[in-house]
Amino acid sequence: MRGEVYRLPARGKGHEQQDRRYAVVLQPDWLTLSTWIVACTSTSARETSFRPVVDITDQRTLIMCDQLATVDLDRLNEPACCLSLDEMKRVDVALSLIP
Repeated sequence: MRGEVYRLPARGKGHEQQDRRYAVVLQPDWLTLSTWIVACTSTSARETSFRPVVDITDQRTLIMCDQLATVDLDRLNEPACCLSLDEMKRVDVALSLIP
């Protein structure tokens, strides 16, 4: 649920991210749908105030709060880890900076 990190299969086109990467679940636990709202991640994007840095599988990773997606639950079948409460607080602050 919220704060869980999954390995996301690649699907991006154009300016979307192309490679397999991680996705952080942002959807509240009480909202049960057949899809989840996630933020994609990057290890090479430019750091900004709306891209908090976290460690995922011992690698410095940016949560791309400016690149949200709605993902079918069937695509989120490779759990990786779960963000800490402090990391999720930083994600929430970053999300509040996106207009």
